[in-house]
Amino acid sequence: MHRTMSIEKRPLKEVLRETIWARQLTAEQMARVEADTVEQFVPKGGYVCRKGEKVDAWIGVIEGLVKMNNLSPEGKSVTFTGLSAGGWFGEGTLLKGEQRKYDVTALRDSRVARMPAKTFMWLLDTSLPFTRFLLMQLNERLGQFIGMVEFDRLLDVDTRVARCLAAMFNTHLYPGTDMLLQISQEEIGYLSGASRQRANQALQVLEKAGLLKVDYGGIQILDLDGLRRFRA
Repeated sequence: MHRTMSIEKRPLKEVLRETIWARQLTAEQMARVEADTVEQFVPKGGYVCRKGEKVDAWIGVIEGLVKMNNLSPEGKSVTFTGLSAGGWFGEGTLLKGEQRKYDVTALRDSRVARMPAKTFMWLLDTSLPFTRFLLMQLNERLGQFIGMVEFDRLLDVDTRVARCLAAMFNTHLYPGTDMLLQISQEEIGYLSGASRQRANQALQVLEKAGLLKVDYGGIQILDLDGLRRFRA
């Protein structure tokens, strides 16, 4: 499945105002967020952030797709999760004041927003709705990682690919994800820990099961609940 991805240039202020966490901010709080948050372009294969660096910002994906990963002592790459447009990350490390414990790299050309740590902590101190959002964010992320440990250790590749795709439709972590998922077989392989060829085979299995349709522009999800329940 070969395609050319283009990055739609939506203004940063527009993106910020549409986030879940911004909906109940005051005018003063939103004004500071807009003034302090900056945009960064990250080319495919580039680093959004690196393991071991000082965490100085809360980061959101405006457009594109990035993955959170690490290298094992043996040099094997371990992917924790993929982050699509609308997803924000790094709040746990900011709250703990630690160095970053993972790399985040772009699977395709991406645009990210960086909210300075001082602004993030100010919102935490001044906005109860923002604090509630973060509690939900941390809870959803914990559930996501518990599920990933299960499917990485217990499930076959076909089921891993199904769960990987379904996980991208978490309405809190990745709001606004379209049922036509613009993702390549190579990217699915990275996120599910499989080769491109094996990811392609898994997609064929899921397509025959009536759960999705592989289109030129991406993957059309036909039965999201079926993907969540699928077992080969």
